[in-house]
Amino acid sequence: MQGHLPPGISIVKSENFEEWQMDIKVLDANPLYQNEIYRLKFTFGSKYPIEPPEVQFIEIPRSSETPRPIPIHPHIYSNGIICLDLLSSAGWSPVQTVESVCMSIQSMLTANTRNERPPGDSDFVSYNRRRPRDINFFYDDDNV
Repeated sequence: MQGHLPPGISIVKSENFEEWQMDIKVLDANPLYQNEIYRLKFTFGSKYPIEPPEVQFIEIPRSSETPRPIPIHPHIYSNGIICLDLLSSAGWSPVQTVESVCMSIQSMLTANTRNERPPGDSDFVSYNRRRPRDINFFYDDDNV
């Protein structure tokens, strides 16, 4: 699969079908994300591809050889959880692939102009104990 990935997307870890890690980079000149590379973690359940994988950004500290921050975006919480309809049971389709999910997230970042976290980020991060797939987000802002 590595040789067939779209530009700006690379596999970091894919030894098993439980968890993969992918690096993504925004390819345009969006100043919010320029020269940054982000790490996504895909966790696959036993019913994948019928059910969506859990996908979230993970942070690798700046002191690391390959630092990876969590991007600032109105639909990305500071703990890496992504509010994206495509990743919900209602928005998921089994025809989606790891590549198409990465491309959708790349596109979401490319289109963003707001350097901000979702409303209520600090409370959500402090109090949420649910897995990403168990969170019922309300998708009322499709402008970012």
